[in-house]
Amino acid sequence: MFDTLARTAMGTLVVDRRHRIVWISEGYKRFLPALGHAEDDFVGRLVEEVVPNTLMAHVIDSGQPMLVDLLTNQAGTFLVSRLPLRDERGEVIGAMGMVLLDHPETTMQPLITKFSHLQRELDDARRQLAAQRRPKFTVASFIGASPQAMEVKRQARRVAQTDSTVLLLGETGTGKELLAHAIHAASTRASRAFVGVNIAAVPDSLLEAEFFGVAPGAYTGADRKGRDGKFKLADGGTLFLDEIGDMPIALQSKLLRVLQEQEVEPLGSNTVQRVDVRIIAATSRDLPAMVADGRFRADLFYRLNVLPIRLPALRERMADLEALIEALADDIARRSGLPHKNLEPDALALLARHRWPGNIRELRNVLEQATLMTDDMTLTARHFRQVVGQDSVVGSLIEAAVEPLPVAVGIAAPKSLPQAIAELECRAIREALAATGGNKLAASRLLGISRATLYEKLPHLNG
Repeated sequence: MFDTLARTAMGTLVVDRRHRIVWISEGYKRFLPALGHAEDDFVGRLVEEVVPNTLMAHVIDSGQPMLVDLLTNQAGTFLVSRLPLRDERGEVIGAMGMVLLDHPETTMQPLITKFSHLQRELDDARRQLAAQRRPKFTVASFIGASPQAMEVKRQARRVAQTDSTVLLLGETGTGKELLAHAIHAASTRASRAFVGVNIAAVPDSLLEAEFFGVAPGAYTGADRKGRDGKFKLADGGTLFLDEIGDMPIALQSKLLRVLQEQEVEPLGSNTVQRVDVRIIAATSRDLPAMVADGRFRADLFYRLNVLPIRLPALRERMADLEALIEALADDIARRSGLPHKNLEPDALALLARHRWPGNIRELRNVLEQATLMTDDMTLTARHFRQVVGQDSVVGSLIEAAVEPLPVAVGIAAPKSLPQAIAELECRAIREALAATGGNKLAASRLLGISRATLYEKLPHLNG
């Protein structure tokens, strides 16, 4: 049989189940000098040592043939075929490889050209995907030299050296997503994917598919090829779960199992897939209070709250205000194509008196408005009064928040703190809805909360 194959193919070799060569044809030997082999006897040697880039071992281990393939190494490009060899019981005992055509680029030019084109497209797509999944920020991107900012950076560098779960806590707009990127960039997983998902932005009905993926044809309209979930995309890297407090209670138990077992089961599949993912979660909500109310699973909270980092509000680190303004102004100028605009001392003083309930996100919004609404190269307090004026909804809410509660002995007892907070929330929501004409999405953005949180609080307005 070997002689017949040797006459039929341009070269043939046979390997055993240990990947060692047991026979090689004279025709195959003429390709070997170009691979740097001078001796004539190759029997007993590992096929990988003799033929670079060979996939014979894969055929033996998988038992699957490769009927037509292109093999490229120092000797050139070859059209090859690889077949597993089985005994009478059907067990793989080795494999046979045949060179069907050498230098196929001359006789199969259209096929080779198409193959090369597809390979380049695949390489480009992989590079683009890798670029999208790279971290966008480092620890140095967290601007500030105040004690609070320096402590956040110290903790971020420390937790980056581990693979444990990190929970970022802080008000909206304090830089939780930036810090998640920074922790990934400083970790040993920096070269792998960083995948982020905003739980509040995904409808509840799609969250399971978004996290765990979908098996081929799992339901009507599903992709026939299936779709990987965020856990699979982040395999080997980091998965950032933003607004974890908005996760439906029904999905929390499934997430807990994945965190414990490091296994996912795509929607509509019975196959469990192993994943190696580092979790960084973030929330602006009070998770312990949600646990006490039964809105968040206690066991999931403990699984997430391994390495907690609290990000301070902007009003707690006003010493960083000027540095933040400078960095944000540079970024605004770069993105808008306009020159960098400086702030006069009276403008800085005005901004320093603001309470910044929306934190750095609100600060950027204010700077961007003031920058783009004037041609002046220097911004003064006049340019900011309308943006952060006390007539605005946010300004009035700030006044209400800091206004001291009157206490009159013998007239009325002061309200409890939870009652005062609840009344302030209701007032804030009503004013935001009035200012946006009832647009709930715009109102949630104005209030600095997610739309899901706003919907959760709406039933209490008339309570």
